[in-house]
Amino acid sequence: MFLVWSLLVIATLANANDLFGTWTTKSRDVFTGPGFYDPLNDRLLEPNLTGISYSFDDDGNYESAYYRAISNPTDPSCPGGILQWQHGSYTVFGNGTLVLTPIAVDGRQLLSEPCRKQSGQYTRYNTTEQFNEFSVYIDKFNQLKRLDLTKADGSILHPMFLAYQPPKMLPTTTLNPTPGHKRKRELSSESGFQLIAREQLINPDRWWWLGVLMTSFGGVAFFCS
Repeated sequence: MFLVWSLLVIATLANANDLFGTWTTKSRDVFTGPGFYDPLNDRLLEPNLTGISYSFDDDGNYESAYYRAISNPTDPSCPGGILQWQHGSYTVFGNGTLVLTPIAVDGRQLLSEPCRKQSGQYTRYNTTEQFNEFSVYIDKFNQLKRLDLTKADGSILHPMFLAYQPPKMLPTTTLNPTPGHKRKRELSSESGFQLIAREQLINPDRWWWLGVLMTSFGGVAFFCS
């Protein structure tokens, strides 16, 4: 009986069909798709709140969007922020392992440290992700469909909840077929670039208030997702 139950659990964890849709963390402000990355103008768009979002279609394609706060040990009242976007293909193996392989030239990252540097760093971003297992079930507290992704170290990524079906995704083909080395752009008040639609840098005032919260927790990094 235990063996049958174990096989059923593994089958559930490895069911790729359960991934179909767009998932987001509890802030419900970060979503994949054109609202996070604008490929025509090659810029990342800052959400109002931090969070994580993943999307999966039924053809083996995925997309991810991260918006996170970064602590500043020298000045806890002035943390930074990081935005990351990737898309590519995913594979679910028989043991439940989920591997996300991005399109290398398309990934983007914006790192902003407004109290350390006068400019944000906008670079290509290419990181393959592996999750030892995943599970989809109805959360007992809010009755929403929930996705848990278990990382290689055994920790679980911030819980995500189903937001859209079909998923909200950009085209799954290569969006920036530019050969050559990693591109890096600096963003400053004198620069002609505008990497974030509403602001040149991640809003320092917003990070100041977040820094107050971080200070109250002893300067430990605070992730609102």
